[in-house]
Amino acid sequence: MLNIVLFEPEIPQNTGNIMRTCVATHTKLHLIKPLGFSLDEKYIKRSGVNYIKYCDYTIYENIDDFFSKNKGTYYFLTRYGHKPHTSFDYSNKDENIYFFFGKESTGIPPKILKPYINNCLRIPMTDKVRALNVSNTVAIVLYEALRQQDYLDLLRDEPHKSKYYIEESEE
Repeated sequence: MLNIVLFEPEIPQNTGNIMRTCVATHTKLHLIKPLGFSLDEKYIKRSGVNYIKYCDYTIYENIDDFFSKNKGTYYFLTRYGHKPHTSFDYSNKDENIYFFFGKESTGIPPKILKPYINNCLRIPMTDKVRALNVSNTVAIVLYEALRQQDYLDLLRDEPHKSKYYIEESEE
């Protein structure tokens, strides 16, 4: 099972976007307090559109609360990572995999990362940018894991045919 963990998220729009991505991928979301916003805020609803009601998420009081309740393999997205996100094997569909993302302003504290330094990763980028937007990063990493798992039971075709639906040509 794939899981996204947001450590002390600060920006409601990012969390709303991530909630929408989690709904689209059947991924559980874990939110570690303190949150920099209320989940009732209009910003969350605007970013997550109408999908938030379908999001499977749990809120934890702190990182220790999270660790005491969740076992599996932990991966941390961080500027301190030395390996690209594509260098890990996420293909075991029976493994509980947790991808951690830090707060937008400061990331995940080094004291949390240190015991897991071999599972710290980063998305390659130029030296002109310190970090990508967290909701974009979640999507990039999550879809790499899903690709390795052959996208599990996700739909590969548009489920709702409309006047804009395009059939494959028979040429």
